[in-house]
Amino acid sequence: MYPMLVHAHSGLRWLVLIFLVLAIANAFSKWRSGAAYDSSDKRKGLLALIFSHLQFVIGLGLYFISPRVNFGDMAAAMGDKATRFFTVEHLSLMILALVLITIGYSKAKRNVNDTGKFKTTFWFYFIGLILILAGIPWPFLGYGTGWF
Repeated sequence: MYPMLVHAHSGLRWLVLIFLVLAIANAFSKWRSGAAYDSSDKRKGLLALIFSHLQFVIGLGLYFISPRVNFGDMAAAMGDKATRFFTVEHLSLMILALVLITIGYSKAKRNVNDTGKFKTTFWFYFIGLILILAGIPWPFLGYGTGWF
């Protein structure tokens, strides 16, 4: 089960990134052009939100069964770069990103001004994306991970 979850989590990251970039690009272009907010705009933000939450649920399951995570001995975990990353840094950055994306979606949905909806979506999703990109264990960082 562990290998299946790792592959699902690694592959799903690409969908999360794609939907976030689409939602961010859409919000930015329509914010700058002063376009009206419609159901397709809400759907783009919602898809990014849904895939981010799905990714988090899979990741949370992995957190408790992964041999790369050592929450039983935090002193030892802090001493090893890869273990510290997966035990503390990855989880913290992803939770913060997910909270920002969720808040951004909720605030945009409640905003009565179309420009405000796009601006809120853009900034919250953009900062969330930056945190996600910083928290991904990219293969070139030396954590023993792959592209998929």
